Amino acid sequence: MEPKPSRRIMTRDMFLLIVTMTWLVTGDAGGIKPEERLFNLEKLEMFVDKLPHIPTLHGYHFVNGFLKPKSLHIGMFFKKWKFHRDLPATPVFAYGTSRRSATVPGPTIEAVYGVDTYVTWRNHLPLHHILPWDPTISPAIPKHGGIPTVVHLHGGIHEPTSDGNADSWFTAGFKETGSKWTKKTTHYVNKQQPGNMWYHDHAAGLTRVNLLAGLLGVYILRHSSVESPLRLPTGREFDRPLVIFDRSFRKDGSIYMNATGNNPSIHPQWQPEYFGDAIIVNGKAWPRLTVRRRKYRFRITNASNARFFRFFFSNGLEFIVVGSDSAYLAKPVSTKSVLLAPSEIIDVVVDFSKSTSKTAILANNAPYPYPSGDPVTEENSKVMKFVIKNKSEVDTSTIPKKLIDYPPAHVSTSSRTRYIAMFEYVSSTDEPTHLYINGLPYNAPVTETPKIGSSEVWEVINLTEDNHPLHIHLGLFKVLEQTALVNSEEFTDCMTKENDAVKCQISKYALGNKTAVTVHERGWKNVFKMMPGHVTKILVRFSYIHSNESYSFDATQEPGYVYHCHILDHEDNMMMRPFAMVK
Repeated sequence: MEPKPSRRIMTRDMFLLIVTMTWLVTGDAGGIKPEERLFNLEKLEMFVDKLPHIPTLHGYHFVNGFLKPKSLHIGMFFKKWKFHRDLPATPVFAYGTSRRSATVPGPTIEAVYGVDTYVTWRNHLPLHHILPWDPTISPAIPKHGGIPTVVHLHGGIHEPTSDGNADSWFTAGFKETGSKWTKKTTHYVNKQQPGNMWYHDHAAGLTRVNLLAGLLGVYILRHSSVESPLRLPTGREFDRPLVIFDRSFRKDGSIYMNATGNNPSIHPQWQPEYFGDAIIVNGKAWPRLTVRRRKYRFRITNASNARFFRFFFSNGLEFIVVGSDSAYLAKPVSTKSVLLAPSEIIDVVVDFSKSTSKTAILANNAPYPYPSGDPVTEENSKVMKFVIKNKSEVDTSTIPKKLIDYPPAHVSTSSRTRYIAMFEYVSSTDEPTHLYINGLPYNAPVTETPKIGSSEVWEVINLTEDNHPLHIHLGLFKVLEQTALVNSEEFTDCMTKENDAVKCQISKYALGNKTAVTVHERGWKNVFKMMPGHVTKILVRFSYIHSNESYSFDATQEPGYVYHCHILDHEDNMMMRPFAMVK
């Protein structure tokens, strides 16, 4: 198999045509009957549902006036969820402390710096999945049925046994467990910098379907002595998480996912990317929020499987970016638009007192797949509506000139340079079959062994036509530069044969135009968009960034950590690699 120079995904219309023709000829439509076809989203009125408040769970409690660790019990439940007033209730998997209280997204966990949080995640899911899954991409398959799950705290810095390794899965009642499962209760030490994270399922080969079903939620780490002096908007009304993702639905309200693979003789169900046309915010399709003429803080997570969002306001309002992923910026950055890849988080302040209109639409214009796919439609170009009150009011919150300036990172302090190459492979029909990092599948032996407390330069070489959001567990990194490859086909041919950037003389090819790193993305990140046909140089830090101290736990334990593309359809089909920390 050869790396694919170009490809085209099966669009919804193409798929429906195939389904219809197959049904007419054979009476079978790949498991999808005519009455189960897509719900016509044009029938759904936008902005009719109010933006919900996500319920909050505190990962701490007070004992005699002192903050103490808390143990939470959070389950995964099968239930029905209303994504829109006029859409039939949708079967979902949802996190919550009970089936009745479970929500999509799950409850926001608020933790405090220096106070441990313990969570026992309990699987109450049925024997069979509500979505089609592909047995040919090495998913977790229990011997006695059930749905494997495991929770990863994205952006969290914690011990390997609490990281949610893809092979640490478990089924209902812990009846069966994966080869790397170790314990029922995860331990989040909360000793990293304050910021935004999110938790989601991470089971091998099933991440994309388990997240599509609803298994995701927000985690916020607060540090009052550091954050309070900033005087950013606070409180339940003015400081709100926005969890945004895309879904499509069948006429009966169930989630639509293509049941036919683009290479059905190889992978009967797997598709390179999932895209839905309804944009969901905090569990509602195209919701609305009435706001006052003052500043609001929004912690925005792109929880989509594959969709990139380029957000902007219809009335020209600005985003004032104060944080990216799980860390604050050194100073605020104002911008008219923000590009967010799957799994990225952006922390922004919006000042509605500056609006010249009574309404503002949060909109999206990112093509899909990004960057060279189809233009947005009426449905997926709208995200939510803000209704702005007329009356002006006193606002005591501020936008400080400085935020949190962490100790600098210098390339001169790096211990080594690694080359990380992204490949895509195709079938004889020129359709994608799988994706590798450094020419290796996920289950190949570890090849990266960073030292605790070290910094490393990683040069990420994207040999595909997709933009791949690279997520590194445990480590944080700064993006240094993005350089286009010249004579990229020649270099790709060499890499296909040798799989060695040094032997293929990367320095001869990384000579193209440089793309400046967007100003608000120059802080510490745990995900970044790897441009196609480019080499992206990053400096990865394997220690706490706020103190430069080593970790408060043993990071060398099994099962180690991973790094991967966060387009979930790619991650599930081998675009993930393990790494092991050494002392």
